[in-house]
This record gives sequence, C-alpha cells and structure tokens, in this order.
Amino acid sequence: MNKKITKTSIKVLLIVLFVGIVYVLNKMNVFKGLSPEDIKAYLDSFGLLAPIVYIVMFTFIPLTLFPDSILAIAGGMGFGLIKGSILTMIGALLGGTLSFYITRLLGKDFIKRIIKKDISFIGEQLKQKGFFIILILRLVPLFPFDVISYSAGLSDIKYRDFISATIIGTIPGILVYTNLGDKSTQFGSMDFYISVFLLLALLLISMVLKKYISIDKVRRKLDNIES
Repeated sequence: MNKKITKTSIKVLLIVLFVGIVYVLNKMNVFKGLSPEDIKAYLDSFGLLAPIVYIVMFTFIPLTLFPDSILAIAGGMGFGLIKGSILTMIGALLGGTLSFYITRLLGKDFIKRIIKKDISFIGEQLKQKGFFIILILRLVPLFPFDVISYSAGLSDIKYRDFISATIIGTIPGILVYTNLGDKSTQFGSMDFYISVFLLLALLLISMVLKKYISIDKVRRKLDNIES
C-alpha cells in the first residue's frame, strides 16, 4: 500500500513539475520568433559553456514544439559541421528520450492537451514494426520530430528500438541542417550553394515520399517483406 502511495505521489510530483516547466517556457515565449542568428548569439554569450547550453536547449525543445531544424542550423553556425552535428545528435537523442518517457508516464490524454494533436494513430502502428516505422519516419519527416517521439511513448516499442532507429534515421537531416548553418557564413561561395542544394534535395525527397507513403502502406509493405 505504501509503495502504491509513493508511486502515485512521485507521478503527481512529476506531472506538476512538467506542467510548471511547460508553463514557464511558454509564458516566457522561449525560442518564439528567434532566428538561427539569434540563437547563435545567445549561445556565444556563454563562452566555453555554449555546447552544454546548446544540448540543454535541444533536450527541452520538445516542451515548446519549436522547430528543431532552426536550432540545428544555429548549431552549425556556432560549432561547425562536425562538432555541431555531434552536439545536435546528443541533444536530439536526449530530447527524444524525454518526450518518449513523458508520454509513458503521463499518458495519451494529457499529452494530447499539451501538443493539441491526436497522435494515438501513430502509436498503434508501432506495436509490431516499431523500429522500422520509426526509422522511416525519421528518414522521411512525415511528422515533426517531437510528435514522433511522443507517439512512440504511447506504443509498446522498446526504448532501445526507438533510440537506435532515431540515431540512424536522424543522421541525414542533422548533417544537412548543421551543414547549412556552417556554410551560411560563406554566402555566395560554392560550399554555400551546395548546402542550399542539399537542403532543397532533402525537402523535395520528403515531399515526394510524403505524398506516396502513408503509415498504413509502410506497415503493409513491411508485413509483405516478413512473410
């Protein structure tokens, strides 16, 4: 009985803490209207601590639903392609993990009120082929990064499958966006135009695949492969 009361108390405490963080972040309009240049300037103000601050920002960005791509571009501007990609990957994995376990703890109805979307239909598709579906959704951004993470938390997918698919699937997008940020200071150079081309190619491929691929089609295709 005492264990049950303690577990309930911890859950209530975490819910209050989560709501408090979301309220403060939105009340302060954190990230709202910020450009990659603004974020870079903010990070620069922390000096040697900038990489840590950047990772923390990426970790908690799911609570604001601010576009991850803008933060990734800022990471490329501030840290370069290689270091920026590594820091972005670390932050993205921590943010995805936070979203995943928040959903497992608080449940569908509570999360739906936070993000204003019904994401249960995605979670239902992850029971059988979780790793492959998460991988495809990460490679082809059919849905926002954070929505996918919240959805995975609703399903029976194992965390190791979720995080391994996230690591593999986010590599192309992270490289493209951080490279764009890195080369943005070289406006007019060949490297800059290549970075823009890679971004356009990523967006074009995503748009085409988004038109022809649905979650149900992915599931049926994977079922056929297994059989």
